[in-house]
Amino acid sequence: MKMQAYLFMGVSTFFGLAAALYAYWAWAAEGHIEWTGTVALIVSIGFGWMVGFWLWQAARRSEKHHGLAPEDRLDGDIAENAGEYGFFSPHSWWPLFVAMAVAFTAVGVAIGWWMVFIGGFAIILTAIGWVFEYYRKEFQH
Repeated sequence: MKMQAYLFMGVSTFFGLAAALYAYWAWAAEGHIEWTGTVALIVSIGFGWMVGFWLWQAARRSEKHHGLAPEDRLDGDIAENAGEYGFFSPHSWWPLFVAMAVAFTAVGVAIGWWMVFIGGFAIILTAIGWVFEYYRKEFQH
């Protein structure tokens, strides 16, 4: 997991260098900073370091209790990472409904705020349906 952390932190550091160059070139060409791209690159720095730091901390905790992960060892084998990764629903329609509710809400920002409120309510209902999908009817465990 440490390699993933280094990857996130390295890419976000590259975005930092790109933000500095972007701001400098915009200043040199137009006489002022182009804020949209500069802020987007700066936000990507923060997000990348946030995820990278979390992965690094998780790797440290895991290493303390379980030793080095197979992907962090030079002699690690692919088969060592085999095992169950979790349960993924093979037939769920709820992700589609949640995505449609989010799209409705996003369009509502451009069209009218009344759509945002309806979309927010739809997001809440569809998210509840998705979370509790296996707590009712024939899929109940």
